[in-house]
Amino acid sequence: MRTDAVMTLHQWLSPAFPVGAFTYSHGLEAAFHAGWITDAGTLEAWLTDLLTLGSAHADAHFVAAAFHGDVPLSEVDSMARAFAPCRERLLETVAQGRAFCDVVGHVWDRELAGLTYPVALGRAAAIEHLPLEMTLTLYLQVFISNLVSAAQRLGPIGQTDAQRVIRNLAPVCAETAAEATDGNLSHIASATFLSDIAAMKHETQYSRIFRS
Repeated sequence: MRTDAVMTLHQWLSPAFPVGAFTYSHGLEAAFHAGWITDAGTLEAWLTDLLTLGSAHADAHFVAAAFHGDVPLSEVDSMARAFAPCRERLLETVAQGRAFCDVVGHVWDRELAGLTYPVALGRAAAIEHLPLEMTLTLYLQVFISNLVSAAQRLGPIGQTDAQRVIRNLAPVCAETAAEATDGNLSHIASATFLSDIAAMKHETQYSRIFRS
C-alpha cells in the first residue's frame, strides 16, 4: 500500500475536507424525533441496514462504477441521483459532490464537475490511482462516523458508546466494500424504507438542526 495513497484518502475523507458533511443527518434527525432511534443499539441497527441494504450500500457501488469507468460517468451519476428518495437526500449528495469536485479540481488540478459525491470520489480515486477497496472501506466508515457524530447531538449517546458503534460496524464496512468492488450497477437495490421515510419527514419538520 502506497503511503501517499493512504494520506490522500485520509485527507479527502477527513472531517476537515470542506464538503460540509457535518451539516447533514441523512434523515437521522427525523428518526430521533419520531422515536425510531433512541439509543446506541437502535442507532447501530439503523446504520447496519444502511450499510447492507440501503443508501450506503448503493453509494459503494456508485463509487466503484465511477472508478472502473465501464459505464459512462453520466449514466452512473444519473443513477445515483435517481436513488435519492427525496429532495433533501438529493441535496446532500449533489452539494457534497459539488464541493468535493471544486476542491479536488483546485488543489489536485483535476477535471471534475457536476457529479454526485460518491461518483466524484470514485472518479477522483481512479485518476489518482488509489486502491479501490480501501477507498470504499474508508468512505463507508466515514459515512457512518458522520452519522454517529450527528446522533450524539440528537440523542442520549455518549462518546464511548459512539465509538463502540463505529468499531462494531467496521467489519460491516469492510464486507460491503468487498462486495461492491466490481461496480456492477445491477446489484444495487434499496430496502431501507424507514430511512427514506425519515428523510422525507425531515423536509417538513418544524424545528431542526441539520439540512437533511
